[in-house]
Amino acid sequence: MPVENDILAQVGHQTHETEFYSPLPDGYQKGRTKYVVVMGTVMSGLGKGIFSSSVAKLLKDKGLVVSPIKLEGYLNIDSGTLNPYRHGEVFVLDDGMETDMDLGTYERMLEQNLNADNFCTSGQIYRKVLDKERTGGYLGRDVQMIPHVTGEVKYLLRNLAVKQNADVVFVEVGGTVGDFENMFYIEALRELAFEEGPNSVCFVALTYIIEPKALGEQKSKAAQLGVKRMMELGIQPHIVACRGRNLMGETVREKIAMFTNVPMSRVFSMHDRDSIYTIPEDMHREGLDLQILSLLELHSAVKPAVEDSARQKWAGYINLLTAKRKHTINIGITGKYAHLRDAYASIDKALEHSGAHLSAEIKVHWLDTTEMDNFDENVIADQLANMDAVIVPGGFGHRGTEGKIACVKYCRENKIPYLGICLGFQMAVIEYARNVCGLANAASTEFSPDADNPVIDILPEQKEIEGLGGNMRLGGKDVALTPDSFASQLYDGKSMIRERFRHRYEVDPKYIDTLEGAGLIFSGRHPKHPIMQVLELPTDVHPYFVGGQFHPELTSRPLTPAPMFMGLVAAAIKHAYPDVSPQEIGEQWLPFPKEPAGAS
Repeated sequence: MPVENDILAQVGHQTHETEFYSPLPDGYQKGRTKYVVVMGTVMSGLGKGIFSSSVAKLLKDKGLVVSPIKLEGYLNIDSGTLNPYRHGEVFVLDDGMETDMDLGTYERMLEQNLNADNFCTSGQIYRKVLDKERTGGYLGRDVQMIPHVTGEVKYLLRNLAVKQNADVVFVEVGGTVGDFENMFYIEALRELAFEEGPNSVCFVALTYIIEPKALGEQKSKAAQLGVKRMMELGIQPHIVACRGRNLMGETVREKIAMFTNVPMSRVFSMHDRDSIYTIPEDMHREGLDLQILSLLELHSAVKPAVEDSARQKWAGYINLLTAKRKHTINIGITGKYAHLRDAYASIDKALEHSGAHLSAEIKVHWLDTTEMDNFDENVIADQLANMDAVIVPGGFGHRGTEGKIACVKYCRENKIPYLGICLGFQMAVIEYARNVCGLANAASTEFSPDADNPVIDILPEQKEIEGLGGNMRLGGKDVALTPDSFASQLYDGKSMIRERFRHRYEVDPKYIDTLEGAGLIFSGRHPKHPIMQVLELPTDVHPYFVGGQFHPELTSRPLTPAPMFMGLVAAAIKHAYPDVSPQEIGEQWLPFPKEPAGAS
């Protein structure tokens, strides 16, 4: 019987009755790309992304091209509508894809930008399958979880390998083994290993070692049963990573090896550490990277010179990270999700990066602005009096906004270093309009539609810019910086930078002259349109008062910290230690007197 369509032709069968539905993308060479699959057992939130990104970094440092992908079980198309209390922060990629916080971990650890191809949900998979069914893509076949849905997953992974020319694709399966919503992912990965052949797929089980205080010893039974569930689904792990509070004991390691058929040399202790950035070196020290190279037959692909250079750079950062700090500073983060650190994970990491480079021990104080909305100025002063710097982060909705505005006012009047991010940028504009420009009832139409002075608004002419419509402005955008501004100094004198946005509302252009006439400086703008993107106060008026309509924390990396965070931490050090010299901190990060032209 002749082949009836391209899909069947791709698998090389001569009958439409075949059950081997596994379409291959154009250009895919079976065996060229290897796969490392990380799955969780016992419970979620153990750090699959941390483990996966750490191993991916080790292989990237060896000169291999790595591409991570997160497979999420929920039916949402992306993470944009998820409540931070349920899923942590929304991490925005450069192409505007809204993902979960694990993609931030990959970008920071790998020092590379990802895109929508590196993130997938069940909703995306089902939509592709149903769209294909509606257009006759299955030739009248009854569309089933196996082979059609699993086939779509395999196609997705192989297509990622082709598009990003990956030597190794790192697949992180969200949730835990046994969850209904990720079962088809696990089946697809079992099929992938079968189809790709030996030494093509390395499976990792991330599990949890319980250590009840009442018993005073580590217990591995839950971990054993979790991995057993994985094996019942046809997946034999090659590596077992064990999360826990403390270093895994030898007895527990032996039990895990015995009950999972995994050699002890491939049972890795993922115990708590002061920083996740020390994990790759621990893995290398235990030889885990060499084990994976052997499992995937990749030793010949290693480039020793590349690895030596990469490890030297990373070791330099780790030395900064683990060294005794010269300064101790207090930074307040004011938000309505202050009780959930995962809601501000990227801010937390951006501070960690800057603190290491500036030798500052940063004590972060999480301040709930929903509790400040009705506070008087004396109470706000009590909350912020001991802070060396304050961050007002992004967010949506009315809750906590008046508390944020009160915090901005205190920082401006008392010369506390201030960084406003997205909504924090808008709060700074509103506070300045109210209390310096004298614009009564200045507000944002997001939470005060009938405000007398809507200094923050969605403008009709802006809705047509960059395809905004009624949706958010998302992803990486260019920002033109004013020459000789403090913002330009922070960004090493650049006139154009690229940062990531996630917002709907803008500064209304009709208020710009009034705001700037009263002393506020908009030092970063859209290259073509009247969209304000960076604000600052003159450095002779305030030591550090800066805001970005974008999210600088999303592009902060261990080796290249976000300039706005470096400036904030430097200003906080200067606030805590007034006698410290700018040269000791770093002149780029602090405003300093510039010599007149021609001076020797």
